[in-house]
Amino acid sequence: MAPPSDSRPVVISGPSGVGKGTLYNLLFERHPDTFCSSVSHTTRSPREGERDGVHYHFTTMENFERLIADDAFIEHAKFGGNRYGTSKQTVAEQTAKGRVVILDIEMEGVKQIQEQRARGSSLDARYVFIAPPSVELLEQRLRGRGTETEESVQKRLTQALVELEYSKTPGVHDKIIVNDDLETAYKELEDFIYQPAPAAQQV
Repeated sequence: MAPPSDSRPVVISGPSGVGKGTLYNLLFERHPDTFCSSVSHTTRSPREGERDGVHYHFTTMENFERLIADDAFIEHAKFGGNRYGTSKQTVAEQTAKGRVVILDIEMEGVKQIQEQRARGSSLDARYVFIAPPSVELLEQRLRGRGTETEESVQKRLTQALVELEYSKTPGVHDKIIVNDDLETAYKELEDFIYQPAPAAQQV
């Protein structure tokens, strides 16, 4: 299959446990020369088996703060005392190679990008939200992992409700896909990405 005519990055968001990773990993698997993910920057230490430049760009807090000051990130966030960010340069480099970059970004990151868009300076991308068929089914999936504590499940469900509400905000997402059946949801995602580019995007 030829690459999509619209080569803009695709921002994928959605609640934890909704199957975002499964969907975009299918894209990587079925179109290995077309899509890639963006390697994020982080200030946390590498875990066993993680390699710099492959899993993350590992950096110091001082350097990360400098990158923020230089407006080097599309979005950045802080979790558990560590910082994480999506580099503008990384996305630009992959796009220049003809790849469509898939960005898995949390709701707060999407909000940052949308706020920048409102100010006229933002990532030129397409936005997809992956939704569960119901909160009840999402809860079943989270519990089915067998890795979540009860507190963690409740926290993730509370966050999911906030994200689902945000997804209804007009103009935030270009496409909302309900991940009920994996292959159906994948086909919907693939069809959306491969639809003809707007006239302004065509070369």
